[in-house]
Amino acid sequence: MTVELADRIEMADDDAEELTLDALFDQLLPVPEGYKVEIVEGTVHMSPQRRIHWKIISRVHLQLVEHFGDDESIDSDVRFDFPGHLNGFAPDLTKVREGAEADAKGRLAPEDLEFVLEVISKGTGVNDYGVKLRAYAAAEVPVYLIADPYVGRCHLYTHPKDGAYRTELIADFGEPIDLTQTDLGLVLETDRFPRE
Repeated sequence: MTVELADRIEMADDDAEELTLDALFDQLLPVPEGYKVEIVEGTVHMSPQRRIHWKIISRVHLQLVEHFGDDESIDSDVRFDFPGHLNGFAPDLTKVREGAEADAKGRLAPEDLEFVLEVISKGTGVNDYGVKLRAYAAAEVPVYLIADPYVGRCHLYTHPKDGAYRTELIADFGEPIDLTQTDLGLVLETDRFPRE
């Protein structure tokens, strides 16, 4: 039996239609200790968690808790399903809006996020500046912050509209990031962010 190119494409399309994020994640479990797994446009990305990565996350987390209090919903590495083809991200840090309610599977919607932080990893940084940037904007996440320890710089994206962020601010590590004009209402200090 000969399989023509058109037949192979049709078979691949049929298989892709059956894929869901839940099915893909179920096949990946358990995840090796010390790794984070995300699915970006249907491609599985597994990243090792590094100490410098965690120190930046921790320093932002502490500032959010100090500003909002212990009872606020601030999460790390929790899965959200974002707009686009098979986008199951686990952002490094998120702040969930007050009153957000989980669905029947226990998941929150990306529209429930007020803030997302991603700390760049060498192998997956292209996702943070590309697919994730577009997906967070499409989900209208009001504040998206990228911290890049390789260059010692942050990129702040705000004012999502029509699938893109309208405002970008670039700040070197050590410069405060003014978020007082956002729902967060604080100035984020970056002077203790470590560099790679």
